[in-house]
Amino acid sequence: MSVKAILNVKGRRVVTIRRDALVKEAVAMLAHERIGAVVVTDDGGKTIAGILSERDVIHALDEHGARLLDLKVGDLMTEAVTAAKIDMHIDQVLEIMTQGRFRHMPVIEEGHLAGIVSIGDAVKARLEMLESEASQLKEYIFAR
Repeated sequence: MSVKAILNVKGRRVVTIRRDALVKEAVAMLAHERIGAVVVTDDGGKTIAGILSERDVIHALDEHGARLLDLKVGDLMTEAVTAAKIDMHIDQVLEIMTQGRFRHMPVIEEGHLAGIVSIGDAVKARLEMLESEASQLKEYIFAR
């Protein structure tokens, strides 16, 4: 299953924020949207400047304490973002996420931000593939 197939079911909406926004705005977005990461973009969502995850916020809270809320998103975001290509197979995405120890991966199509997949999306897609394969094997065995 491709990333494109996942986005076709899940949708392509990506919650974004500018790097000059305050961390407290990002935290409010994460809580309100019930998501684990926001993509940082400075051009209205076309290109990725970085990503800010719950994990980034927690590490910064340990380092900066409550004053972290008044820092800029750009101060905390991860700039070296690994993005998936729209035609990547979900197994590749899972492998990259596992090796990189991150849970959210923006998706690029024709050089622009096209969506985001989470580890949950990837695992769900992989389980659906396995269930489909098992069902097909059972049908084949019992048809004989």
